[in-house]
Amino acid sequence: MSELVTGEAVALELRPARLPSRALAVLLDLVVAMIAYIVVTIGLVTSTAALDEAAQTALSIATFVLLLVGAPIAVETLSHGRSLGKMACGLRVVRDDGGPIRFRHALVRGGIGVIEILMTFGVIACVASLVSARGRRLGDVFAGTLVVRERVPVARMSFVPPPPPWLAGRFSGLDLSAVPDGLWLAIRQYLTRMQQLDPQVGSAMAERLAGDLATRTGSPAPQGVPPAAYLAAVVHERQARDARRAFANNSAVGAGGAPAGGAPGGYVPSAAPPAAPPVYPAPSYPAYVTQAAPVDGSGADQDGGQPEAPVSRRHEAHETSSADRPATGFVPPA
Repeated sequence: MSELVTGEAVALELRPARLPSRALAVLLDLVVAMIAYIVVTIGLVTSTAALDEAAQTALSIATFVLLLVGAPIAVETLSHGRSLGKMACGLRVVRDDGGPIRFRHALVRGGIGVIEILMTFGVIACVASLVSARGRRLGDVFAGTLVVRERVPVARMSFVPPPPPWLAGRFSGLDLSAVPDGLWLAIRQYLTRMQQLDPQVGSAMAERLAGDLATRTGSPAPQGVPPAAYLAAVVHERQARDARRAFANNSAVGAGGAPAGGAPGGYVPSAAPPAAPPVYPAPSYPAYVTQAAPVDGSGADQDGGQPEAPVSRRHEAHETSSADRPATGFVPPA
C-alpha cells in the first residue's frame, strides 16, 4: 500500500501495480495494436499498389507511428489512464497526487515507451520497474504518473462468535485495563479462525492465549470453562463495556447540547427510537471448546451425585435464569 499526498494535503492509500500485472496489460495492448497495424497495412498495400516506393514507405511509417504510438496515447487520454490491457487487468494510470492524467502525461509516457518497450523489447521497462519502489518505469518517472490497481480483492468479513449463554455476564468484574491491544488482536484473530485450525493446534493456542489473558487481568480462568469459551466471553465483555461507554457519552452529549426551551417556534423533536439489540449468528464451536460442562452449581453433580435433571426442566431453568439477558452475552446499557 502506497500513501500519496494530494495538493490539499489529503493522504491517499493506493495499491501500486507490480511488474507481472503491468507486463500482462502491456502485452494485451501490443497484441491489439499489432493486429490493427497488420490489418491496416494489408489494406494500404492493396489500395496503394500504384504509388511509388517512397510514398509507400512514408505511409508505412505514418501507420506505425499512428497505431503503435498515437493510438495508445489517445486511448489513455480519453479513458483517463485505462487502456484495453489495463481495463482487463484492473489497472489505471494516475498522477502522483492520485488525480486523473491528461494529454501531456500520456504523451510523455507514450514517447518514452517507444524506447523502453518497443525498441528494447521491454528490457529497460522491466529493469526500471524492478528497481523502483512503486514499480514505475521511466515513462512514469518523467511524466509524474503511477499505475495503480483498481480491483483490490475484498477480504471476507469475519465475526467473533458469541460465548455460550451460561457465561453471559460472568466476567463483569474483571479488570481489563492492563490487557494490551496486541493481545486483544491475537485473541480476535484466533476466535475468528478457530474453525479452520487443527483441534490440537487450536486447543494449545487457546490455552496459551487464555493464560496470557489471565495473567494480564490478575484473575485465573474459572475451573471447568474451556479456554476458547473463556476468551470469547472476555472479548464480548470488553465489547459490552465499550458499548455502554459509547451510549453514556452520547447520552451526555444529547443532554448537555439540547436547549432548555426547545427549538425555535415551539417545536420539540421527538426522541429517537431505541436501537435494536444486535443479532449474532448461532455460535458454532469446535469440539474442544464444548468438551467441558458449565460449572454453575445449579446442575447435577458430574461425579456421581444427584441424577441429572431432565432436558425439559433444565431448559426451563435456563430460560428462567437468563430471561433478563440476551443469549449472546451482549449486555446493553441500563
